[in-house]
Amino acid sequence: MNRINELFSQKQHNVLSIYFCAGFPTLDSTATIIRTLQDKGIDMIEVGIPFSDPMADGPVIQHAATQALRNGMTLRKLFDQLQDIRRQEVTIPLVLMGYLNPILQYGFEAFCQRCQECGIDGVIIPDLPFKDYMEEYRAVSQRYDIKVTMLITPETSEERIRLIDQYADGFIYMVSSAAITGAQHDFNEQKQAYFRRIEGMHLQHPRMIGFGISNRQTFEAAAAHAAGCIIGSKFVTLLEEAGGDVALAADRLLAAIR
Repeated sequence: MNRINELFSQKQHNVLSIYFCAGFPTLDSTATIIRTLQDKGIDMIEVGIPFSDPMADGPVIQHAATQALRNGMTLRKLFDQLQDIRRQEVTIPLVLMGYLNPILQYGFEAFCQRCQECGIDGVIIPDLPFKDYMEEYRAVSQRYDIKVTMLITPETSEERIRLIDQYADGFIYMVSSAAITGAQHDFNEQKQAYFRRIEGMHLQHPRMIGFGISNRQTFEAAAAHAAGCIIGSKFVTLLEEAGGDVALAADRLLAAIR
């Protein structure tokens, strides 16, 4: 069983996924961050592929991506860093998150093949249209058992959500708002109504809520209506503030949300 499916079969509530940008704060920190986050009890990790034009990312992740590119991070280098990650007693699901352009430059099938070889379980491609995924990429990703996670937002129609749910792989990424990424102090009633509306649709795939989760209020508000939460900007900020000390950043994050 794919590790993503295995995770959600064993844990239906309070799943915590952490995002970080590969190559930040240092070029060679990828494996250390992954191992340390697993040691801290994180359930799933999203490894960001830095890109020069990250349309869905706020200033914190944009800054991290810019620094990672300056450090020399590339998709090929990232795969080299991940080549032996499963031999380092890393057992939790690993997901690559990146934009379509560098993946297509690498070659989509070659990308999926390398993901499989490195033990990557899934990918999130925010700018991959669902129609294109179904027509051009789904068969290839399934051949390598790479789960392609689709995103939904408050503006996504019920018809489209049910279609995504019908063909989803792994889990559905439920974006808390149509805005860019970034930590928030709380979720207003409009966003919480959106969480309740999607919960009331009784989708067959688990949902993970991301964008804006940074403290106990936002974590609990999101986790109450989904399988769990994805935290990115808050962890990236803490990692930089901790001078690259992953354990310290993780401890501060866990203290903030619990």
